[in-house]
Amino acid sequence: MAAADAPAPAALLPRRRGVELSLIVLAVLLSVYGYCAVGLAKDGTVPPGAAGYGAGLGVLALLAHLAVRLRAPCADPLLLPIAVLLNGMGLVLIYRLDLETPGDRAAPTQLVWSTLGVALFILVVAALRDHRVLQRYAYVCVVAALALLALPILFPAVNGARIWIRIAGFSIQPGEFAKVLLAVFFAAYLAANRTALAYAGRKIWRFERLQLPTGRVLGPIVTIWLLSVGVLVLERDLGTSLLFFGLFVVMLYVATGRTGWIAVGLLLASLGAVAVGRLEPHVHSRVEDWLHPFATIEAGEGANQLAQSLFSFAAGGMSGTGLGLGHSVLIGFAAKSDFILATAGEELGLVGLSALFLLYGLLVERGYRAGLSLRDPFGRLLATGLASIVALQVFVIAGGVTGLIPLTGMAMPFLAQGGSSVVTNWAIVALLIQVSDSARRPRHTPHDAPRDTPHDAPRDTPNGTPNSTPRHTSHDPLPLPLHDEDPRRPG
Repeated sequence: MAAADAPAPAALLPRRRGVELSLIVLAVLLSVYGYCAVGLAKDGTVPPGAAGYGAGLGVLALLAHLAVRLRAPCADPLLLPIAVLLNGMGLVLIYRLDLETPGDRAAPTQLVWSTLGVALFILVVAALRDHRVLQRYAYVCVVAALALLALPILFPAVNGARIWIRIAGFSIQPGEFAKVLLAVFFAAYLAANRTALAYAGRKIWRFERLQLPTGRVLGPIVTIWLLSVGVLVLERDLGTSLLFFGLFVVMLYVATGRTGWIAVGLLLASLGAVAVGRLEPHVHSRVEDWLHPFATIEAGEGANQLAQSLFSFAAGGMSGTGLGLGHSVLIGFAAKSDFILATAGEELGLVGLSALFLLYGLLVERGYRAGLSLRDPFGRLLATGLASIVALQVFVIAGGVTGLIPLTGMAMPFLAQGGSSVVTNWAIVALLIQVSDSARRPRHTPHDAPRDTPHDAPRDTPNGTPNSTPRHTSHDPLPLPLHDEDPRRPG
């Protein structure tokens, strides 16, 4: 049975809204404590804006909680508190680095973006009563995603990459929003064609698990993926192109249940990395820095960004130097964005860094759990894709700043400076909230009636293979106008 067709558990879970509120209060208190610790370490006094910071973060978190309590009462109680704590700690780390760069204060702007992100979270939770409605707008999402990806080509490059739109001092990164829209399209297309993708087509040599679907089924989604990655390569946004590639492979594996796609994905990723690393000068320099991080020191030119990042992690040790007592600002202009994890590693130590990774891991795990608890394929694939976006971002960024893989320019979810990233991550959490609400609701309610009820179950065709076209009931979203072939068993 395909991974995306596994039966959902029937257990009814409690709502746990009181637990959610308690965890939100704890998250706000921890963030305020970090804010005060920075002021005490730098100036010996509590920062004058501590009360305002705590009140602002608390009000935003409370409004988000009320939206969940009223519109998604059965949602997972851990998703929102984790997002609040990560966002709060991000504001603390940016404020701490602002003290070293008085002429470049980013914390106030980041707080404004966080407010916009929470506002979008509330809007999504309040307006989107059923996540399956998004399946109707799959093609709208993919057109909007490609337009957003291509738009920065018309604007000047920043730090070697064309990923920003800057108008009158205002900047935005459209690729951050495009990744959510592409996840919706991938989920809708794969849900509509999952059986044909799993069974139709030819085998590669003698390996049944590497069986390729027919071009008519696989062609459209591969075309969309190639267009998106091609645009990103032209813009030199290789971090996001790597993210899209990983998202495509993961969702294809979940839809078909065939492990061969993982092997094919790793092979293609390796070949692409070698080719781009040799042909693209910007990427080649980053590969050289990764292979020889201390070469600039040996040449008498001083430590580069990666070397300074490694020094920061080493200086932090097990327990860290303490908030406000590190020197990660020596990394330079990317200390608040790409390398903000170095500040956490130096000042919170391995213990604090591990706690942050556990929070990300728990956020991803709850997203996967929500998807696996659903019976409709679209919701399952959507939750898996959204959670995978967070997981891939954390891996790519953490691997880059710690020297595990070559560095790529991306923003650490919720922690790093970047308004587009913060707003997008709040939208991802909102969608996961809605999916988990559907997964945890009582099965007999009309709102969450399962998509594949007994009379909708896939029927067998005369040759013994399942028919992937279920009959739609009145509560189902309109089917996508996509051709789903009758699959044939491999000979």
